[in-house]
Amino acid sequence: MTGQRGYHHGDLRRALLAAAVEAITEAGPAALSLRDLARRAGVSHAAPAHHFGDKAGLLTALAVEGFDLLAGALREAGDLLDAGVAYVRFAVGHRAHFEVMFRPELYRRDDPEVAAARERAGAALRAGVAALPRDGTDPDEEADALAAWSIVHGFATLWLAGALPPRTGPDPEAAARKVIRRLFD
Repeated sequence: MTGQRGYHHGDLRRALLAAAVEAITEAGPAALSLRDLARRAGVSHAAPAHHFGDKAGLLTALAVEGFDLLAGALREAGDLLDAGVAYVRFAVGHRAHFEVMFRPELYRRDDPEVAAARERAGAALRAGVAALPRDGTDPDEEADALAAWSIVHGFATLWLAGALPPRTGPDPEAAARKVIRRLFD
């Protein structure tokens, strides 16, 4: 190939994933096409298929990247409250990843890399739950982790959908912090 569309791209995989994030942010995951990604990255229309096989392969890679980013954000957070806020911050800051990660019909859910990345994110959340002070009762950490995840995921999803009442305020992290504190009441 010659001219503007030369193949020597540096890190084409990274460029295609970045183009996918841009496209999903603009129009959602359903509108994503490999041809559009190739155009955005300035490569031949065959290049995305060469790297990912098909749209599901590309979205699988995006889900892996998203779960790994989420795991990192949760590990860097302090206590469970901070981890919950980090979850919401991730959802707002990485909306395209978030929209793909929790729509397993879009990607190869049984892919070993997805399963491992999903487990890393889940382990980071469970670690925050395990650190909660206990009142002497036998903890049900699995139910506690599911409750924590449900609250933060539900809040993040409602925020992104614009479905929360205006009185919630303009700051997703401050609003999430107030809601997540309910776990401790």
